[in-house]
Amino acid sequence: MTYKETLDWMFAQLPMYQQKGSNAYKGKLKNSLSLSTHLKNPHLNFKSIHVAGTNGKGSSSHMLASILHEAGYKVGLYTSPHMKDFRERIKINGKPISQKSVIEFIEENKAFLEANKLSFFEMSVGMAFDYFSRKKVSIAIIEVGLGGRLDATNIITPEASLITNIGLDHTDLLGHTMELISREKAGIIKEDVPLVISEYQEEIAPVFEEIAKARNSDLVYADREDLKEYQTSLFGSYQNKNIKGVLAIINLLKEFPVKEEHIRNGLMKVVENTGLLGRWQILQKRPEVMCDTAHNSEGLTLVLEQIEQQKFKTLHIVLGFVKEKNLDVLLPLFPKDAIYYLARPDIPRGLDVEILMKKASQFGLKSTGYDSIPMAYKAALSKADKDDFIYIGGSTFTVAEVL
Repeated sequence: MTYKETLDWMFAQLPMYQQKGSNAYKGKLKNSLSLSTHLKNPHLNFKSIHVAGTNGKGSSSHMLASILHEAGYKVGLYTSPHMKDFRERIKINGKPISQKSVIEFIEENKAFLEANKLSFFEMSVGMAFDYFSRKKVSIAIIEVGLGGRLDATNIITPEASLITNIGLDHTDLLGHTMELISREKAGIIKEDVPLVISEYQEEIAPVFEEIAKARNSDLVYADREDLKEYQTSLFGSYQNKNIKGVLAIINLLKEFPVKEEHIRNGLMKVVENTGLLGRWQILQKRPEVMCDTAHNSEGLTLVLEQIEQQKFKTLHIVLGFVKEKNLDVLLPLFPKDAIYYLARPDIPRGLDVEILMKKASQFGLKSTGYDSIPMAYKAALSKADKDDFIYIGGSTFTVAEVL
């Protein structure tokens, strides 16, 4: 098969959660363990750091990979979802897995994958672990896909675990309270493996403390530690919370010594070293255009607060959401004095623009609907003056369509 045919086959198996939503969520580890056994347990052949959370886990994972890369280690990085190309999910020192490696993995294991009805995500994780093992990485940063306890990545025993900010997201799958969601995230805590929590959140701290104690896992709240302050090339003041968690993890990695210059350089070269996309990403100046993948109330609150600190004449906002988002919670966060350009992201889960426009109107947001995200973006560009600011967001898939 060609690379495109290989991806088409993968997407056509049990569907991607990103495309189809909850019907694609497996919520069990049986298949992941079965595939791992079939592949001769590649995850046992490299050290790892496991990263979970609602907000900040992607940025934190990329920061860790960049710092360790600067320190001279061969660093694997597994993240999801991808923006433009599947290969963004699996990288070593910032270089994506080759198309040839993707094709060969599927060809070699296709019979097993079909017979065991593995999901797109399960086979992607297996591919990543197999690739990191074959390429003999020193350490791999493994980002949880969804939740933690039953996520396909949760077969590893890492050197340390990191849990970033927790918020109400994917409530249809993980639970409708912060405590239930936290218990799912806490599922990555392993026996005798140290745990870093980026940000102390009083409401859910007892959950992490209870499970960490039961598993003899030393718990560190990064924002309560006396850590040196560093700058990062990633925009957004909210990254300061992520940096603290990253630094606390680095301090735990005794087998992987890192100098201060590696931390400093790694944090300032995150995009250069890892290819991270969609985190306060500036697409152009005059008018300034920024996109960000924040898609829940906690993440959007931070991004909108950061936008308020920018200097501009008029704010233009291009928005698209997926169907399961609670618009009654999200839309009140947005400023009423902005001009809105609404559209449906081009995936099956995309929320119809008519529904979004009706909801936006209920919250006093003046909007125009468009047939696609690119059309909405084009309209915003045509109407914005040079001193204006354009923000594109609401969903990872909205951002992906403008990159």
